[in-house]
Amino acid sequence: MRAISPGSSGRPSAVRSVTAIPAKAGVRFSSFSHDRWTAFRGGGGPSCPCRELWAVLLQSFQLCSRYTTDPRAGARAHVTVRLWCDLWEICVGFELLITGAVALLLGLALGWFFGGRGAADLRAERDRREADFKAAITDLAAAEERAKEVPGLREDIESLRDERDAARTELTTLKAQAGAFEERLAEFKGAREVMAGQFRELAGQMLGEAQKSFLERAEERFTQSGEKNEAKLKSLLQPVEATLKRYEEGLNRVEKERNDSYGQLREAVAAVQASMAETRGETAKLVNALRAAPKTRGRWGEQQFRNLIELAGLDGHVDFQPEVSVSTEDGNLRPDFIIRLPGDQQLIVDVKCALEGYLQAAEATSAEAREAAMLAHARAVRNHADQLGRKAYWSQFEKAPDFVIMYIPGDNFLSAALEADMELWERAARNRVIIAGPSAFLPLARTVAAMWRQQKLTEDAQEVGRLGKEMYERLATAQKHLSRVGGGLNSAVDNYNKFVASFEGRVLVSARRFEALNVDTGAAKLESVDPVDVVARAPQAELLTSGEAGSAEVDETESG
Repeated sequence: MRAISPGSSGRPSAVRSVTAIPAKAGVRFSSFSHDRWTAFRGGGGPSCPCRELWAVLLQSFQLCSRYTTDPRAGARAHVTVRLWCDLWEICVGFELLITGAVALLLGLALGWFFGGRGAADLRAERDRREADFKAAITDLAAAEERAKEVPGLREDIESLRDERDAARTELTTLKAQAGAFEERLAEFKGAREVMAGQFRELAGQMLGEAQKSFLERAEERFTQSGEKNEAKLKSLLQPVEATLKRYEEGLNRVEKERNDSYGQLREAVAAVQASMAETRGETAKLVNALRAAPKTRGRWGEQQFRNLIELAGLDGHVDFQPEVSVSTEDGNLRPDFIIRLPGDQQLIVDVKCALEGYLQAAEATSAEAREAAMLAHARAVRNHADQLGRKAYWSQFEKAPDFVIMYIPGDNFLSAALEADMELWERAARNRVIIAGPSAFLPLARTVAAMWRQQKLTEDAQEVGRLGKEMYERLATAQKHLSRVGGGLNSAVDNYNKFVASFEGRVLVSARRFEALNVDTGAAKLESVDPVDVVARAPQAELLTSGEAGSAEVDETESG
């Protein structure tokens, strides 16, 4: 229906269509009679001021219905409108002022009744939206703070990537250096063997030639100089002979030790193969022997380690538990074994024999019980490794590396723990504890033994070099003496020839005059003396300047 138009008095009407008002509030006006609406619209009924008052009441109802969505409130509004319609029919005969006042009061009451609940809902909605707005502002500020952290996180990620790339590059470099080092080590071993063979061959050849030449010359000179020079030369040759004998003994000893070391290595490899074949059979016996004696497990583990050390040939290079004790703030630290390394270094070994969980797993009758026992065994091994890491032996022994070896006397014990706990070895390594069984520790012990043998060979080679130098110096001294003997022989021959010339020119001439004077001189006759035309041969081989200088000092000492 249309909105109520302005009245004849010229005042504007703000009232909307009557049908729009109940439609907005959800109220049905089917009960309103057609006559009532016709009377209201057509001018029947109250006068124009009353009609305007009725329009004001309908406008109040529209405002109330605009702020409510409750169906029950709409129903109440519907009932109220019906009551107002009835009241409108009753109030037709009353005075306009009384009707307007009553209608105004009732309209205000009705507006307060319906408008109050709508305003409260609006205030609640406003508060809820303000709270949502504040929460959105807070979330936006937090998001802005997190956005400010993004560049720093990106820089950290880039830094970590750079460190990762640098670590990969360093790992590649280390692998290349390790390969080059192994190649150089192999070349060094081959060159050492070649040099040793060449040195032996050259030394033997030099000694043979020198000895042969020296003996030939000595024999020739001794024959010419007589028994006195022969005795003197023999006395000079005695130190040379002793030096040659010592040199030969040193070479024989080095060769014998080298052959023995190779033989021991072959025997050790064969023994390892045999022991690996017997490991499974001995495991059952070992479990039966250790099941009833827990206290003997530690002693058994130490004895197994001693056997392994003896097998590797390092028994003379091991310090046992009673020999080493270090006092710290937490008490005394006493490692089980300390292996001495060449270069005055130390390798700390602690023997652990945690077998309780392993024995329980061997006796388990179900897979669940066996798995639980194996987990307990791995946990016991991990606890031992953590305790060793906390002891920090490397900080108490200055010459030890920054790790300690935890020896488990059985590869089956170690493999069972590693199967139950895949991160056991890495966790121990991060704590600077290296877990090793017999198969892993034996190559290490063999390497240490080879290092000791290499050091022994180096010391023997140095001793051989010292003996060669000493022999060289003595040969230089002998050559000097031999040269002096040759010079003495030449001087003696020269003096002899001078004496013969003087004797024949002065003495024999006068003596022969006795024969011319027929002086009886007996049966003896003066015979002519022939001069000697032999010259001593000088040595052809020349010694080094250092040898001549050393022999010159010896000559000066002897001549003084």
